[in-house]
Amino acid sequence: MKTKFIKLCSIALALSGIALYQGCKPETFGSGNGITASGLTASFSITPVAGKNNYYVLKANETSGVLGVKWDLGDGGGSNLSKAVDTVFYPDAGSYNVVLTALGIGGATATSSQTLTVPNSDPNSGNLVLGGKFTSTADDAKWIHFIVGPGNNMVINTSKSVMTSNQTGYNAGAIAQAITLTAGKKYAVDMVVSGSGMTDSWFEVWVDTKAPVNGQDYNTGQKIMSLNTWSGCGNSAFNGKLSALNCAGNGNPFTVPTTGTYYLVIKNGGSNTGVTGVSFTNVTLRGVQ
Repeated sequence: MKTKFIKLCSIALALSGIALYQGCKPETFGSGNGITASGLTASFSITPVAGKNNYYVLKANETSGVLGVKWDLGDGGGSNLSKAVDTVFYPDAGSYNVVLTALGIGGATATSSQTLTVPNSDPNSGNLVLGGKFTSTADDAKWIHFIVGPGNNMVINTSKSVMTSNQTGYNAGAIAQAITLTAGKKYAVDMVVSGSGMTDSWFEVWVDTKAPVNGQDYNTGQKIMSLNTWSGCGNSAFNGKLSALNCAGNGNPFTVPTTGTYYLVIKNGGSNTGVTGVSFTNVTLRGVQ
């Protein structure tokens, strides 16, 4: 019966074109008709790379019926399309909840997760920032707070484990941390940022030897990354790594001309930074191998 239906529809299409084709319907509906995947699984393995500390191979065990995969590395970067077998680098010690999402036909998905424990930070690429997760007042104490003009508010929000900035009137609030950097060595800055969308505003990351001064703007040295509504990013709701959302700045990696103390400065301000302000966490500054 189904074979006969297919032949009749093919003939109708050939003779009468799309109008009759649209009238052809399958005899039965439901699962198993080729519209959605069935039996989709997402198991995977994590294997350390021999001789390369902090490198791991993530491998999806099942590929049958899988059109694509997403890996969430548990580092705050979210779930991203990738390969079924991928080599990843975890520079910082800690526990990470790794999640695989398998994507099948018809929008079908399957997920599974494992906890990866990284025993030691990489000596060359470990995070140089202290208190970058903002989970407590002890984290906050690692940073210098300063403002540029009145009407600013940059405080820890412990319920979200993030730092929240919300300014008005084209002023800016900022935090900074002194970090020792080596001349000629490559470094990269990153963090996870989120917000409801800004208007005529900016969120910037600077690195320079100049110490911050309360009541003064900070715009010397290198502007590494930025969300800037005039440049086309940060206007609508956003959530992800700043390195991926950045639209203004020199970008990563960067180098410094002399060895010594530099200040990592994060500032946010403008006309309207949105209903939620701009939140950020998982701040990192690390050497690039």
